[in-house]
Parts: sequence; structure tokens; C-alpha cells
Amino acid sequence: MRIRAWTIAAACVALAGGTALAHDGHHDDAAGPVSLPDAASVVYRPGPPDLPKGTQMALVSGDPAKAGPFVLRIKFPADTVIAPHTHSEAETLTILSGSITHQHGKTVDKAKGQLLKAGGFVFLPKNMPHALWTTGEPVELQVNGSGPFGVDYINPADDPSRSAAK
Repeated sequence: MRIRAWTIAAACVALAGGTALAHDGHHDDAAGPVSLPDAASVVYRPGPPDLPKGTQMALVSGDPAKAGPFVLRIKFPADTVIAPHTHSEAETLTILSGSITHQHGKTVDKAKGQLLKAGGFVFLPKNMPHALWTTGEPVELQVNGSGPFGVDYINPADDPSRSAAK
């Protein structure tokens, strides 16, 4: 049985003070233009409790809690596992720096994952079970999708927010 975890969207909107990041740090209309001159202009904050400890996230554009497109940037520390999960909408992942291993399926089998390095890309249809893990280095990736968007862990016990509540 899957549960609807704390949505990435709600965390990002809350962390960003209800606004997306734009060229001047403020963005009043999620459908308006967004321009980031370089990677240093992206503001990261701690990730939501349903992602592994140490995760950092930046809301670049849109609002994943609402219908419509969004862009997130996520940093996962070295030696992090994102347990098998699905999303209610399709998503794309683009690796910006570092490397991460991606695997389709409802269980983690580290012998079957595909290593993705900077420039690597994954498209995932909605409800596609998958897992990710880093090894000795952190990774920065970009998530593009349409909302509403959240994380549904295949095994509810894998949801980090459940263990944090104990």
C-alpha cells in the first residue's frame, strides 16, 4: 500500500515564502518569465521531511502544488538512498553535477541501477516506480514536471518523514 507523502510542492512553496525564485529573487506570477544568470543565483533551502536528511531544494519556477509546469533543483548528499517511489505526474530529471544511480522498479537492486553523470537525463511517465542513490559524491539535479506533484513511497516505512515523527 502506498501513501501520499508530504508533497515536494508544499515544502518548496513554504521554503520559498510562497514565491518562485526569479532574476531579482522575487516572482509574483508563476506563469511569468524566470531568469537565473548562473548557478550561484539559485537559493537552496533544507528539503522537505519526506526526502532523505541533508537534502537541499530550490524552487526555480512554478508551483508543484498546483496544476501547471514547475522546475525544482535538488541536492542530495553523498551516500543517500531515495527509496522506491512514484509520482502522480510525469517528471524529467537532468543531472547538473555529480552522479546518481537510477533504477526502475519497486525494490532497490544496486546491481541493476544505471549511473547518471552530469548531463544525464531521465524521463519518467506518471506512476513509474523508481529509486535513486548516490555513492561517494553529492549530486545536483533538476526536476521538471507538472503539478500537482508529490512523492508516494512504495513501502510507507521508507518515507523519512515517518521515521522523523517517531
